[in-house]
Amino acid sequence: MSFFNNVGVMAIGTRLRMLSEKLNEDASKIYEMYGVALKPKWFPVFYILSQDEEKSITQIAQEIGHSHPSVSKTVREMLKAEIVFEKKDKSDGRKNNIQLTKKGKELTIQITDQYTDVKNAVEETLNQSTHNLWNAIEEFEFLLDKNSMLNRVKEQKKIRENKKVKIISYESKYKSHFRDLNTQWITTFFKMEDTDRKALDYPEEYIINKGGSIIIALYENEPVGVCALIKMDDPNYDYELAKMAVSPKAKGKGIGWLLGKAIIQQAQSLNAKNVYLESNTILKPAINLYHKLGFKKIAGHPTPYERCNIQMVLALDNDIIKIN
Repeated sequence: MSFFNNVGVMAIGTRLRMLSEKLNEDASKIYEMYGVALKPKWFPVFYILSQDEEKSITQIAQEIGHSHPSVSKTVREMLKAEIVFEKKDKSDGRKNNIQLTKKGKELTIQITDQYTDVKNAVEETLNQSTHNLWNAIEEFEFLLDKNSMLNRVKEQKKIRENKKVKIISYESKYKSHFRDLNTQWITTFFKMEDTDRKALDYPEEYIINKGGSIIIALYENEPVGVCALIKMDDPNYDYELAKMAVSPKAKGKGIGWLLGKAIIQQAQSLNAKNVYLESNTILKPAINLYHKLGFKKIAGHPTPYERCNIQMVLALDNDIIKIN
């Protein structure tokens, strides 16, 4: 077991697979010892059918938590072994149900002693264990049902990569990055408009000198994301969150989330009461991000953009905004 001692918990899948293989190997010998003509992998299907007169493959799959193709393959093997047979469903002639044959029903009697001895042997092993494996597996499955291992790894990847991100204030040397990143995403989905050109060609004059700000996201010191806070000449709205763009190569690193949090905190440091934004509903990841940041949909504000079909606003309090 030196491999597992060296690798640690990230080899849990390999270790569980090896344990499963060891148990299956013993299970085959146990069936042989009791003279029961079943394969270990048939057991879930066999057991379900032994409790009911007949079931469809879909019903069996749902009850044992296996895929339909997997159950279908097992049933074909059991049909060949003459343990089960197919019959038309009485209420739906298009559907076949699976039922135990006479041979299969005889196995349900023959296997009774095996059930008793296996159950006692497993319980004895669990009682000898410091940690009850059955309960631990049940808890582990519950946790993975709530949040899969794939999603958990994605979250850890994002946390690790977030630590490499640095949010900095705009400098003139980032002017081309501010323009190019925005141009790239705008032209991917829409067309450049006059208001875009004003902001992107003259960021200092159009944004910063009018009381706004621009922030840059660096990933390993490379500019991969930008966002602007534009001072609005409007009695109802203080600032606009605008010109947020993230490089496609930085996708999945949570750059947009970090930029959004930073620009909102920038607005609060300027004593803003609210932050306004415009977007388009085809940008589903962006809309989801804005909702997560706390923005709410509004309507009726005039816009200079043809592409705008949704407007949102975030009401701020006097404390630095707390976003988990």
